[in-house]
Amino acid sequence: MERIRLLVAVLIVTLSCCGPVTDPRPSDADLVPPQVLSVGATSSRDVRIEFDEEATLVEGKTRIAPDLGTPSVSGTGRELTLSAGEQSPGRPYTLEAEAQDTHGNTASFLAGFYGWNPHVPRLLISELTPRGSDTHPDFVELAVMTDGDMGGVALLVGTPANFEERLVFPSFSVTKGSFIVVHMKPTGDPAEVDEPGDPTLSSGADTSSTAYDFWMRDAKGLGSNNGAVTLVARPGGECLDAVLYSNRTSQSDEAYRGFGSTAMMNRADELVSLGAWTAAGTRILPEDAVNPEESTATRSLCRASSLADTNGSDDWHVVPTRKASPGTVNTDEVYAP
Repeated sequence: MERIRLLVAVLIVTLSCCGPVTDPRPSDADLVPPQVLSVGATSSRDVRIEFDEEATLVEGKTRIAPDLGTPSVSGTGRELTLSAGEQSPGRPYTLEAEAQDTHGNTASFLAGFYGWNPHVPRLLISELTPRGSDTHPDFVELAVMTDGDMGGVALLVGTPANFEERLVFPSFSVTKGSFIVVHMKPTGDPAEVDEPGDPTLSSGADTSSTAYDFWMRDAKGLGSNNGAVTLVARPGGECLDAVLYSNRTSQSDEAYRGFGSTAMMNRADELVSLGAWTAAGTRILPEDAVNPEESTATRSLCRASSLADTNGSDDWHVVPTRKASPGTVNTDEVYAP
């Protein structure tokens, strides 16, 4: 017991002599490496990288695959630009690099981006069935309004900031007046083949021999009662079109402005902020969305055949039973209960 007391006393004396243990590094030292916020093509040869702080790229440690040659770096501060070889429109690329901040902290990173597409066509979401069946599964139809290339164009189940599924189209040419049908709930049938060229390759429920059929792989379909579908020029790029639908009202609940969830309310607000949807009042409400209540697997939500686009629910109607028209011009007939 006396020996234990002696050891404790020696330890206390030793600590007292040495003084408090301190961290030799300054309290305001920056020990956190730069973080990548976004990576995306800005032209057919340029890729922009955005960091959360001022950063540079470590020389000799930057590679792009598939190979675009040795990139040069320009820019200062939080945004840098890589310039390299000609990108293929919509092709997925991987950037591998090492970043360093002004305090010498470094971090290696991998980031994906899609090749720049200078010929994105004007597109509209022209028809959808959120209440599909086994024989007529959910689909979204796109109307091509101008000639162009589909490479990198993305269809989102949701909004750019909050989506559940995404289809990024490969590069293929489309002409004004043509249609693209995206099947939102594939069955895995080998006949469900994407058609980036020949519109006769695919077969299956609601395919078209004249429209380009695509399949959103592993998707579970659209929400039956509430949802948003958004079309963007490229992942992270400008919004081309969107549709907001809901069978709820502003009286459905108090917590979420009637939308039923924070996620759905935020998606509605986001589409308004993007200029992709309009609200009748100062804040968007479920009544501003397209109401899918009367729709079924064969009574789709459709734009008018003129494809008018005012970014609002007045552009849309429910067609009569068996009048859904994936891949062809929509009917102007309206379902009457």
